[in-house]
Amino acid sequence: MADLPKALFAMDPVFLPQLFPGPLMRRLGAVLDIDPGTVTRSFEGTDLAEFEVIVSGWGSPAIDAAVLDRAPRLRAVLHAAGSVKGHVGAAVWDRGIAVASAAGANAMPVAEYTLAAILMAGKGIFNLRERFRAERTFELGYIHPEVGNFGLRVGLIGASAIGRRVAELLRPFDIEVLLADPYLDEAEAAALGARLVDLDHLVTQANVVSVHAPDLPETRHLVDARRLAAMKDGTVLVNTARGRLVDTDALVAELRTGRLSAVLDVTHPEPPQRESELYDLPNVFLTPHVAGSQGNELARMGLCIVEEAERLAAGEPLLNRVDPELLGRRA
Repeated sequence: MADLPKALFAMDPVFLPQLFPGPLMRRLGAVLDIDPGTVTRSFEGTDLAEFEVIVSGWGSPAIDAAVLDRAPRLRAVLHAAGSVKGHVGAAVWDRGIAVASAAGANAMPVAEYTLAAILMAGKGIFNLRERFRAERTFELGYIHPEVGNFGLRVGLIGASAIGRRVAELLRPFDIEVLLADPYLDEAEAAALGARLVDLDHLVTQANVVSVHAPDLPETRHLVDARRLAAMKDGTVLVNTARGRLVDTDALVAELRTGRLSAVLDVTHPEPPQRESELYDLPNVFLTPHVAGSQGNELARMGLCIVEEAERLAAGEPLLNRVDPELLGRRA
């Protein structure tokens, strides 16, 4: 083991067996000298002098200049979670330490949830469920003229890793995809199978609007009262990004009229206050922030980091290396 890079787990230990079940832990141990019995949530009192790699995750302490002063051999941070904001300080980039994240792996279940929500919204499932529940009967063979996914127009707000994955998943369907992102050009959007449009145009044209922009000061209430009012009657809003991107009060006001519907995995505040109408409105499908990796999906993020550790040991470039220049406009 002496010739392997010495590594340390830094995360809430409750996640360790979910991220790295037996086979993955053995693969990790084949390329890193790492002790699964030592998982730190604080670097205070920890001798960091010999560690070359930190394998971090949810609950990890921040890695700042003070920590780096005690870890002179550190050359890589492999983050078995999503964003590294608030976890990796500027000093990490200044010292040229490689940082990889499993954000791409965590994007997959969010995109899958979104795809399911879009297809069910296009089918009119949420309103039809409520009608069926109220009437307790239906006319067998009746064709609902107002629903269907053929020619459905979906508007994606943000070409994030999740937004891009959603666009890819929509390719096999007869669905038109509109995409609004200020950092994207028409050719890039076309490569994703989408048509680049202005956000104000998107909200007036889409049958389903799905939010995938990062949570930044400038994106707070990106979907505000004006843009909600501009949506066509019957539009479904899907939010799997962050609740602050949508003006909750304005959304509730529109939902109360029955003009719009919503599939919300995130809200602001989160969870909603106990008296919130979001729990009871029949045109709201509310879930408790579960679109991201759950259960056995955590092992996909662990696999991502194991593969990065194998590349690191082989002297190969990291496939999921974080670009600090892009962090300012990502979640």
